[in-house]
Amino acid sequence: MSQKSQRHLKTSLLSAALIAAGIGFTGAVQATETLRFAHVYETSEPFHRWAEWAAGEIEERTEGRYRISVHPASSLGNEQDINEALGLGTVDIIYTGTQFAGRYYGPMGIAGAPYMFRDFDHWQAYAESDLFQEIAEGFQDATNNVPIALNYYGERHVTSNEPINVPEDMQRLRIRVPGAPLYMMFPRAAGANPTPIAFDETYLALQQGVVDAQENPLPAIRAMAFHEVQDVINLTGHVTDSLVTIISGIRWNQLSEEDQEIFREVLQEAAQNNTNDILQAEAELAAWFEEQGNTINEVDREPFRDVTVPYHLGDDADWDEETYERLQALGQ
Repeated sequence: MSQKSQRHLKTSLLSAALIAAGIGFTGAVQATETLRFAHVYETSEPFHRWAEWAAGEIEERTEGRYRISVHPASSLGNEQDINEALGLGTVDIIYTGTQFAGRYYGPMGIAGAPYMFRDFDHWQAYAESDLFQEIAEGFQDATNNVPIALNYYGERHVTSNEPINVPEDMQRLRIRVPGAPLYMMFPRAAGANPTPIAFDETYLALQQGVVDAQENPLPAIRAMAFHEVQDVINLTGHVTDSLVTIISGIRWNQLSEEDQEIFREVLQEAAQNNTNDILQAEAELAAWFEEQGNTINEVDREPFRDVTVPYHLGDDADWDEETYERLQALGQ
């Protein structure tokens, strides 16, 4: 073989080796996929901490096949934005309020209706029920996205600068609510004027007097520092609220059955940890707010419940009477 031929052969072999090495390297890079987990909550809240924990657990349990970057505090958009991104596949996992999920499949919103649950035990019975699983499957059929678990978000209470003791005290009150229709049910039932404002814009709206009040669970009130611009926390407990963890159907359908089970197990465990942390925070925060100089106003909830319950099967209800009655029967 001539020297020229030998040089050509060596060059061909080297090229083949480089190509093979390149393919191997590319394959190693592609073996780890990065997913995006988006939510609107602050890094100080349990939801972010357990999302970060879930990201680490999923990476470990899938042996590095999936890495998850967690994007808190509306960094990828507000609730509506991340719900839309989930459907587009530009976000892979989200926490969202059941009322926002209810925009895409009405019955999902039933868990966010005011005074729908008698107490936390009733809420937990629903979270663990066949009824929730049926509604989750209906949501998946309607959207292709997969609800994995309910996270307890806490009882929502009204903050204001004057005490609220009866529904009449809310007449014409401008109260900030999230931008989903079900959040407006309670204020309207009590005669207030609900004003949709994004979560991360609420502090400024209260500070500047754009609205007179807002409503959120105690942990969220602390995390967003609403107590700094509102004097009174009225314990109306009008919504026993939830966040639902949802995976994009586009992503879910790319997962093997083994990996689907890993994602489900980890995210359900994270949801239980979120629930436990919120329960503990609720038990401690009333005293903490009083130490900060806020007034904790214990109210009789029955008058508020009485004006609201008739709306449960009204025009704003996106669920049928059978679903409603099944939910009410849980835990009895």
